[in-house]
Amino acid sequence: MAGYLFGIKELDDLIGGVKEGTNLMLIGPPMSGKDDLVNAIIYNGLNEGDSSIIVSTRETGERVLDWFSDNGLEVDSSNLGVVDCVTKTLGIPTSDDAHIKRASSPVDLTGIGVRIGQFFEEYLVVKKAPGMRFCINSLSTILMYCNLQTLFRFLHVFTGRIKASNSLGIFIVEDEMHDTQTIATLKQLFDGMIEIKETESGHSVRVVGITPKPTPWYDFEIDGSNVTIGKPE
Repeated sequence: MAGYLFGIKELDDLIGGVKEGTNLMLIGPPMSGKDDLVNAIIYNGLNEGDSSIIVSTRETGERVLDWFSDNGLEVDSSNLGVVDCVTKTLGIPTSDDAHIKRASSPVDLTGIGVRIGQFFEEYLVVKKAPGMRFCINSLSTILMYCNLQTLFRFLHVFTGRIKASNSLGIFIVEDEMHDTQTIATLKQLFDGMIEIKETESGHSVRVVGITPKPTPWYDFEIDGSNVTIGKPE
């Protein structure tokens, strides 16, 4: 059995889990359930005793944490940290707490990196968490503010850190927002992809790069942490 399970039975059965130290790109069109899907994977990890770090470039830290309670999900928040890149850009006067550390903006890569490092130290070194799930939501927002080369260098450090610490990294990208060269450059950093596409009936998902061949496309629906997978195409 591999190191990490998504908590989505059909996909876990197909790929046999994800080995430790894996970095994945989660790419799909807007409003396709990417946020809910990654949060469901984070939630499954928290239930398994893993720690998790979410770097949020689109929602405040409070709203990220509210997703779990809004969906009736109880989590051990002592193992969940959010790097909030939004609140300070809105001019909201607030301070850090045990679960939320604030960077000045999505372009403050140095500040984001420092806060990620603080959570890594707390969870992996001090608390010695059995596993770590790490997500940046999303790279597309960061690319609105900085160039690809700068982001690539930043990601190279943290994808390397994911590998070295036997963690699982998931990095969200908005499909159709970037040219093919940008996507091709980013792909170099990742071991595989979770792809989402629009269909006539809704959305489909598949996993690429974890197994010798891509999985089939599966229709899926999400309700909170419950991901329902339909028949393959």
